[in-house]
Amino acid sequence: MAYFYFDFRDSNKQGLRDLVTSLLTQLSVSSGPRCDILSDLYSSHDEGRNQPSDSILTEYLKKMLTLPHQRPTYLIIDALDESPNTSGIPSPRERVLQLLEELATLSSPNLHICVTSRPEIDIRNILEPLTSRQVSLHDQSGQKKDIADYVRSIVYSDSEQIMRRWRKEDKELVIKTLSERADGM
Repeated sequence: MAYFYFDFRDSNKQGLRDLVTSLLTQLSVSSGPRCDILSDLYSSHDEGRNQPSDSILTEYLKKMLTLPHQRPTYLIIDALDESPNTSGIPSPRERVLQLLEELATLSSPNLHICVTSRPEIDIRNILEPLTSRQVSLHDQSGQKKDIADYVRSIVYSDSEQIMRRWRKEDKELVIKTLSERADGM
């Protein structure tokens, strides 16, 4: 299993290179042949003195994922919507989505990919045709209730000095507004 979390607060956790290098490193620990692939990548780039391109890193990742006789591999890609979709052609997010398309078409029966994200249109357009299962928590009543309960616990908390002085109507307005605009998050 390998896991990657896209984080809007950390520029080192937002793009294709960040994702691929993390997956390569994590997967190389799980088997000797995968470790050999990473070692080959290192050696072929002057013992790490030269940086491989993103396309070379991607090819080595594919080599790892298509090795014969490997145990099932699970890739968990969390918070894909945190990858920027703003600058560059293609944008950092588009590059990650292209990789996910390529991995899904590897036809490796032992490869399982789980992606979490808010349901942004560009992500949905690419991933929905590739999925065998899809679970949306975005508009679930339980999700909305949990958000409202959390906001309520903060607004009515004794530790929040300034909110103790608010009128009940103001507190309820804050809870309602924040809960509705939370957009499932």
